[in-house]
Amino acid sequence: MTTENGENGQSAVRDDRDDSFHVFDTTLRDGAQREGINLTVADKLTIARYLDDFGVGFIEGGWPGANPRDTEFFARARREITFKNAQLVAFGATRRAGSTAAEDPQVKALLDSGAPVITLVAKSHDRHVELALRTTLEENLEMVRDTVSHLRAQGRRVFVDCEHFFDGYKANPNYAKDVVRTAHEAGADVVILCDTNGGMLPAQVQAVVATVLADTGARLGIHAQDDTGCAVANTLAAVDAGATHVQCTANGYGERVGNANLFPVVAALELKYGKKVLPDGALAEMTRISHAIAEVVNLTPSTHQPYVGVSAFAHKAGLHASAIKVDPDLYQHIDPERVGNTMRMLVSDMAGRASIELKGKELGVDLGGDRELVARVVARVKERELQGYTYEAADASFELLLREEVEGRQRRYYRTESWRAIIEDRPDGTHANEATVKLWAKGERIVATAEGNGPVNALDRAMRVALERIHPQLAQVELTDYKVRILEGRHSTESTTRVLVTSTDGNGEWRTVGVGTNVVAASWQALEDAYTYGLLRAGVEPSE
Repeated sequence: MTTENGENGQSAVRDDRDDSFHVFDTTLRDGAQREGINLTVADKLTIARYLDDFGVGFIEGGWPGANPRDTEFFARARREITFKNAQLVAFGATRRAGSTAAEDPQVKALLDSGAPVITLVAKSHDRHVELALRTTLEENLEMVRDTVSHLRAQGRRVFVDCEHFFDGYKANPNYAKDVVRTAHEAGADVVILCDTNGGMLPAQVQAVVATVLADTGARLGIHAQDDTGCAVANTLAAVDAGATHVQCTANGYGERVGNANLFPVVAALELKYGKKVLPDGALAEMTRISHAIAEVVNLTPSTHQPYVGVSAFAHKAGLHASAIKVDPDLYQHIDPERVGNTMRMLVSDMAGRASIELKGKELGVDLGGDRELVARVVARVKERELQGYTYEAADASFELLLREEVEGRQRRYYRTESWRAIIEDRPDGTHANEATVKLWAKGERIVATAEGNGPVNALDRAMRVALERIHPQLAQVELTDYKVRILEGRHSTESTTRVLVTSTDGNGEWRTVGVGTNVVAASWQALEDAYTYGLLRAGVEPSE
């Protein structure tokens, strides 16, 4: 893959891959319309770099001229990014009714963006032409023809998005096909059929795409929204019917419920269809890219997203684990490493011996083929989960339990004498939270008191005061998340409480669990496990 300088300073790509199939990403435009996403120019530049690293062929950057942010993005992208794999695409509309493309200011803004490729949105539903554009069906065709021809004459590659195509095809199939045919004959490289309202199903998409392809001779693409939960399936159905251009967004971001998700579409094309749509080695970066983009848009990565979610290759049932122990392919449709993910074994009350053995191997704890030991661990996990503990979400607490059974002793770096937390309400409406812990560590009795913005925070601070002098490694440990759940079974303030704590030492993170009849007691258990595991990670030998 090599890069050349294109027109107007825009970096362009001489793509050594076959141009017969396109992966087109529209995260920076359509994906940014998701509720809760508000991208800065810097965010858009960062995401563009990730997408280029991933190897998509086209990155739609936005609508230059429509708002200052998108105009600035194209200007900065020209200066700051040398694309290795992708071409930058500017999005806009056909010229206004009653004008010419050469005179239309928004068409000029598309050219001024310097993007080597331009996507035009065109009306293909007759009612939208008459009601939204307030023009005639004939004028709409002329708007498509004139705008495409003008941009082609200026040396730009042109794609045309036929908005509301499938709904328009239902209402007036001949006119919808006339729009496709007009765009194609005017010089559009690809005409994209858009399921703008997201109401189509795969069999319907396949039938329509096949018919339009046969009747128009145009090169077709697909743009699917996910309102029926079928955007990925609809995209692949269009490919089955002959579409050679797919438009997607990273993690399925988009308006309403979203768009076709880039990652499962690309994975299906590469792994199921055998199409070479990414550079060598790029597919193995998919999980990293997915999560990195989620961080930029400030949304938690979906744990259950196909291929790239942390649960995509997680196995919980004992029956599955028994089979996976023999051959992982028996319960996995692909090797997770092919998409940069990993297999995970979840330990729960559904676990059997195989689950425990595989989890022990994953954690680096040698069970030595001891069936009696494994049976004890299984029984203990089931008993603890009956009390409200959950180990599938708390690997660190499970590893401590497992090591305790293997080593025949509890791994202790200190011994708790007592702890207490005090909440003080004052007449002026303010509150004070104070905690005291009494510990024994390395033969020394330590009493520490601290204040916090709540009883749990006060306990955490007191625990740090008590332990950091003896174990300075804990200075690197930080609590990053804290979750409380009231478990079913008892009512009101008598309910059992479960606390999950996430901690990090800067090099990795771990989760611990505590259960008790009140939130403070449950939190203390989770905190004890968190610091014990932090010392285990640091290679400290137990002293108690």
